[in-house]
Formats: sequence, structure tokens, C-alpha cells
Amino acid sequence: MTIAGTDSGGGAGIAADLRTFAACGVHGCLAVCAVTVQNSVGVIGVHPIPPETVAAQIAAVASDIGLDAAKTGMLAGAEIIEAVAGACDDNGIGAARATPLVIDPVAASMHGDQLLADSALDAFRRLLFPRATLITPNLDEVRLLVGIDVHDRAGQYEAAKVLHGLGPRNVLVKGGHLAEDVDGCVDLLYDGHTFTELPGPRFDTGNTHGGGDSMAAAISSGLARGLSVGDAVAFGKRYIVEAVRNSYPLGAGHGPVSPLWTVREWWNEPS
Repeated sequence: MTIAGTDSGGGAGIAADLRTFAACGVHGCLAVCAVTVQNSVGVIGVHPIPPETVAAQIAAVASDIGLDAAKTGMLAGAEIIEAVAGACDDNGIGAARATPLVIDPVAASMHGDQLLADSALDAFRRLLFPRATLITPNLDEVRLLVGIDVHDRAGQYEAAKVLHGLGPRNVLVKGGHLAEDVDGCVDLLYDGHTFTELPGPRFDTGNTHGGGDSMAAAISSGLARGLSVGDAVAFGKRYIVEAVRNSYPLGAGHGPVSPLWTVREWWNEPS
């Protein structure tokens, strides 16, 4: 299940999550938290869904279809975060419960601007991080959540330790925004004991819209299929490398990463 917001441009949010779930071979369910008005240039408006409706969507699916993994994206505000935390507790999601929970703490725009009020950032730290199987912040979100401005690999390690101290079982500090690292893009996984670096290429493209959503969704798909956290994160890394490699322009701004690389050979088959 993805617990997130819509993107009217189709590049990120629930649209990206559902495409990724399908590409990774799992059925995707959803709980809509906010309707955004946006395109490739930026976000024009955000319209939150009533918190009780968000919680009801989670409960309805969990009580009938069941959930093998869940992830969050844009949660819009503290009241929705509180509702999601309560719904997770009520439906066996997160922490020591049966269903793993991936928290993608969407809190910054592609340009690093803060998208959430301070009360929502506090709710992430206080309510969702202690329930998380894994959190997947980018470096702008690290700065907003724990006040660490990462400029090198040592800063990534420091941030991972501080974030882990907030309660998640595992932390993935993504390195895509580390412009100083010209040799590649290294994501860092920390489980409280062991650090694991996941290197990958850095592509010269601005078409990375929905990349964080898609990576978290791919990791969630791996967890839903029974992979360990480490194996699911490695799977998500391989997935997002190819999704960025095959990204495409769209509109006047940032184009999206593409899950279609997983099915491209269908189009190359002889008719």
C-alpha cells in the first residue's frame, strides 16, 4: 500500500508508486492523503484529505485484502501523520508488527524548499520514525529533520546515526543530492550496527521527478515479496538506477524517472 498524495502531472506520488509496484510484480493499494495541483514546473496547490478518511482507507484495505508492506509519501500535515500512525497501530503495520513500514519523509521540494510545517516534521520524528522498518530521507530532508547539512560521505554517516537515534529500525540516507560527490551516487544504509554503502552511477539529467517515491516503492515491493531489509534496499537501488537511466523529458520542467525499462523488451519483440 502507498499512503501518499496525488500528482496531477503523473510523475511522482501515488502515480509513481503504483507504476513501480506493477513493474516490481506486486499489487498496489492506496490511501490518498492529499490532492496536489502540480505539473513538471512545480506544485501550485495542496489539498489535504480529512485525516479520518485517510485512516479509513488503510483500515478498509487491511481488513479485507491484507497488506504485505506499506509505504508513506506526502502526508500533508501533522493531523494526517497522527491518523496514519494510529491506523498503522490498529492494522498491524510497522515496528514489531507483521507488516513492514517504509517511511519516505517527503518534506522538501526538488529545489530543497520546505513543504511541511514544523509541526509535521515533529510528528514524523515523534510518531512515524519509531514505527518505521526503514526511513528513506534525501539530504534536503535530513537537513530539515535533524539539522545536519550533508556535504560529504562523513556527513552521511553522521546523519544516519542521528536519524537512527529517533527510533527507526533502519535508515537509508540517499546520496542523490550530494552534488560534491562527482564520482557517483552512494546511498548509505544503517541498521544501528552496520553501515552498508550502495554505490551507483550519477546521470547528467534533470529528469528525476518521482525518483524518491519510486525507490521507496521498489524497496516496499521487495519487502512485500519477503526480502530482508538489506536485500530489498539493494533491489530498490538497482531498480532506481535503471529508472533514472531511462528517464524522459516531460513539459517545461523536470521529467519523471521511468519504470517502463522493466517492460521495454516487449516493445522490441517482432510483431
